[in-house]
Amino acid sequence: MKLIRKDKLLKLKRKNQGNLKLAKAIDKLIVDIESANWKNKLELIESRPDADRVHSEDFFFFDINVHRTLTLVVFTEQYAEVLWVGNHDEYDSTFQGNKKTIKVWLRNHGKIK
Repeated sequence: MKLIRKDKLLKLKRKNQGNLKLAKAIDKLIVDIESANWKNKLELIESRPDADRVHSEDFFFFDINVHRTLTLVVFTEQYAEVLWVGNHDEYDSTFQGNKKTIKVWLRNHGKIK
């Protein structure tokens, strides 16, 4: 599967240089996505139990150590796009752990109508 905006994950890794757990978690997520051939959300969740589907159009949060990343996965086109990365405090501040707030964020960023 093609991974678009991988640079966001790599920037997080550089920003937290020395955090080996985070570096390994980011590397694993990248490898998991790029080697994946997921056909649907069930296959994705079976492969990555940390994935949390937060919108019906296949937007997922993945846990990466003490951080999270919001990623769009398009199964039919076989690509994933990293939309947002941050730690749990930034996640709580931005999304408030609330699917309605996530939907508003996605709409404001032109990802859904």
